[in-house]
Order: sequence, then C-alpha cells, then structure tokens
Amino acid sequence: QVQLVESGGGLVQPGGSLRLSCACSSSIFSILALAWYRQAPGKQREWVATTTNRDSITYADSVRGRFTISRDNAQKTVYLQMNSLKPEDTAVYYCYTQIAKSNYWGQGTQVTVSS
Repeated sequence: QVQLVESGGGLVQPGGSLRLSCACSSSIFSILALAWYRQAPGKQREWVATTTNRDSITYADSVRGRFTISRDNAQKTVYLQMNSLKPEDTAVYYCYTQIAKSNYWGQGTQVTVSS
C-alpha cells in the first residue's frame, strides 16, 4: 500500500507564496509520474500539475507561470511552489500517483488565500 502525505498548506494573503510537500512511501518513487490536484468548495477536483520520471512537466493554464512542480527522488518527495497566489487558488490540494493501474491520493492540505 502506497502512502502519500501532504503538508505545507495554510492561510496566505493574496500575492503571497506557499510551498506544498508530498512525501511518498513507494520504493519505486523515482520512476513514478506524480501530480497535484485541487478541489475548491462546491467544485469538482481539478488537475494542477504533473511531473513524470523523465522530468516532463505540465501545468494547468490557470497556474502556469505562478506554480512550479518539482521532485526530489532521494527524499521521495514532490513539491508545489505556489507564487502570486489568488483567492481563487483557495482549495484542498491533493497529491496523486498511479501504480499498476491503482490510484493513490493523499489526504489533502488546505490552502486558503484571503486578506
């Protein structure tokens, strides 16, 4: 069973920054594609960014240029650096990966952008 544990959420003012972390228990972390998703109140969960094992990185249009996804294979951790945060970025942020067609999600970390 793979565990994903997010941390780093909190309350931040508009224009501020946060860095989310997701620690993964999988022994094959280095070959996994990992993604961040988010879910705002009353909305469907939406994809934010993905990093693959070949360092291919993609972003949703809504965060491109403001968010940066990265990974540390030695620490088995994926990060999401979020800059220039907006109130509409308020959501629970989830880490995700898929192994052998099984989907794994973290428990989520709350990010609130408000003055």
